[in-house]
Amino acid sequence: MRIIGAVLLASSLLVTNAFAATTLSAGKPAGVKKAQTEGNTLLIVGGIGLAGLGIGLAASSNGGGPTAVTTAPITTSTGTSP
Repeated sequence: MRIIGAVLLASSLLVTNAFAATTLSAGKPAGVKKAQTEGNTLLIVGGIGLAGLGIGLAASSNGGGPTAVTTAPITTSTGTSP
């Protein structure tokens, strides 16, 4: 089992390096500013939507458990006295 795990780990490390798209050029910026400005809108809208969904579900749950039914004891009389 350890050998299989070691082989999988080693192959995953080799495969990720082999399929890397491009390397960065020396002396040029890596594009951090562009990465910070792109793609945040969808994440923000999705996060707000999930938060709203969670609040809505929590507010409408009413406890979620079964309700207790109480009944009064029923007394009957047969008309004869002891």
